[in-house]
Amino acid sequence: MRRRILYVHFGDPAFYPPIEHSSGILADRGWNVVLLGTNAFGAEKLKLPSHPRIRVRTLSLARAGGMHGALYVVFAFRALLWTWIWRPEWIYVSDPLALPASWLIRKLTKARMIYHEHDAPNSRSGRSRFMRMVLACRKVLGREVELCVVPQHERLVDFLKVTGRVLPTICAWNCPRLDEAEGNNSEQVHELIIWYHGSINSARVPPELVVAASRFQGAVRLRIAGYETAGSVGYVDNLMNVAAKNGAPKLIEFLGSIPHRKDLLKIASKADVGLSLMPKTSEDINMRHMVGASNKPFDCMASGLPLLVTDLPEWTQTFVKPRYARACDPADVGSIEAELRWYLDHPEERREMGRRCADKIRQAWNYDAAFAEVITTLENH
Repeated sequence: MRRRILYVHFGDPAFYPPIEHSSGILADRGWNVVLLGTNAFGAEKLKLPSHPRIRVRTLSLARAGGMHGALYVVFAFRALLWTWIWRPEWIYVSDPLALPASWLIRKLTKARMIYHEHDAPNSRSGRSRFMRMVLACRKVLGREVELCVVPQHERLVDFLKVTGRVLPTICAWNCPRLDEAEGNNSEQVHELIIWYHGSINSARVPPELVVAASRFQGAVRLRIAGYETAGSVGYVDNLMNVAAKNGAPKLIEFLGSIPHRKDLLKIASKADVGLSLMPKTSEDINMRHMVGASNKPFDCMASGLPLLVTDLPEWTQTFVKPRYARACDPADVGSIEAELRWYLDHPEERREMGRRCADKIRQAWNYDAAFAEVITTLENH
């Protein structure tokens, strides 16, 4: 039996590890997969691994100067055309901005759909006509489609409340694939390398971290892989300036974007501690509830890295109490310095934490397990 699934995503599919994971799992199970998307600013170098059953088709936002009406019409028409001609068994809608196009497809073709909401749209941004359309389609499709997937429990509760959904809804954490849990390969003896990957801004890599790390006279270094987004261009240079002003000009090693995840995690495994900091307050529901939704801590754990996280209750309960992490106040240089010093002074305990992290990914926190219920729906519906 030939199975076909069409992903509709108004963004770059390579930007979202869960899309890479889910499409790879389905392709390995014999599904033919087409990923429709657009290019994203800052993430141009990111690439999905090639697979004989996966095709990626993206439109360029850069040529159009960002999202505007004409480009979206082309995107929606293209998705509708693929549905009519290719006739997939399922449409996998994987971001809110794709919802108006998906509503049209549903209206005209009655296609079966899964809606996977990686990030909830900001209801306060509904002033534009397009965002009002997005929010309206979210309510309609959120009630009607065969299955919805949300990456975090509190977000799931809010989604059910806003949409009025009573049909099946799954919480699937954004964990790595099972085969990505390879453990740690660090060769450092007398220094501590702090690892970070992803979008680079002051909330994720605060300047206080650089100041704290500079106090160790070269024994602590930061290794950063990732990209600056439209709102944070030049931030890496700012961090390097902070390091230089604090007497540590060689503190930061910036690798840029690593195109493929397998290479990214291999490099991560040569560090000692993974960084996964969040701001302590935010009005954005996505920022308030990131445990499970953020792939960064799980990626670091798969690479055998214990974590440095923010001392928020949800993060402490999930990562610190089981001894996968230590926590700090990301706005307090002294708090960060104390945790870095503990990791530096306790190498054996640090390595044991890293082994426990990789074991947890193998045993439970992997996408093969998280996505299993979605597969059941796709293949048995």
